[in-house]
Amino acid sequence: MKDRLEQLKSKQNQDDTEDDLEIAIDNTAFMDEFFAEIEETRQNIDKISKNVEEAKKLYSIILSAPIPEPKTKDDLEQLTADIKKTANAVRNKLKSMEQGIEQGAARSSADLRIRKSQHSVLSRKFVEVMTKYNEAQVDFRERSKGRIQRQLEITGKNTTDEELEEMLESGNPSIFTSGIMDSQISKQALSEIEGRHKDILRLENSIKELHDMFVDIAMLVENQGEIVDNIELNMMHTVDHIEKAREETKKALKYKSRARKVSLSYRPPARHSQPLGRFTLFASASLFGFCLLLPLQGSHD
Repeated sequence: MKDRLEQLKSKQNQDDTEDDLEIAIDNTAFMDEFFAEIEETRQNIDKISKNVEEAKKLYSIILSAPIPEPKTKDDLEQLTADIKKTANAVRNKLKSMEQGIEQGAARSSADLRIRKSQHSVLSRKFVEVMTKYNEAQVDFRERSKGRIQRQLEITGKNTTDEELEEMLESGNPSIFTSGIMDSQISKQALSEIEGRHKDILRLENSIKELHDMFVDIAMLVENQGEIVDNIELNMMHTVDHIEKAREETKKALKYKSRARKVSLSYRPPARHSQPLGRFTLFASASLFGFCLLLPLQGSHD
């Protein structure tokens, strides 16, 4: 009977070990998949950043030429479409990750903290890149508008900023170009005015298309400010609890040693050569860096 009981206990311990192993394997696979998504999203954000820099170069080329080459404008249009496509993919992935974080509250706190931290870093990096893109677009629009205003002055048409904005909003440059004299200089100026006007219209369409997405992600990052603050606060509380636990453990060992002296005849008190416990805290120190709260190997007894 006793042997049978030992067998049942052994079987139960084996089953518990297998269950723990299955959970650990499942959790590891889940986090591996998560980090694969993180890496893919990071690469897409880097791709957008490079395309934004390339777009800036094309903006400068277009602004420096009275009549830009059609190929340059085609390249810019293709680049703009690529930025939009990649940005939408990043936005959708970040929103999907956010939903996964909300649904995964039951998982270990360490895993959840890592996922929130990584998601926050990528969201902020994405907003940073898209902000630079928006600034480049606005700068290109203002400089193009300045070129239009100068060409109108060449033809004898002096316009205020308000009047020029009215022309751009109407989508009809003939408001100011209908009375331009028929001369070679005027024709060249008229051609540039019409070309710049089309550039601005295309640019404004791009800005409008990206606006909702930008606001969506910007609001997400704003809400994450509280999450990051809470994580840092929890980390501080954890350190406080660790220090208190160490002090309590030292007191308990001290009392135990005294009790042992009373209950036994002369016997030297035991020396505790083993460390009471080790705790490793690895925290993020940079807003856009990829720092994690990770348990280091060998950091837990």
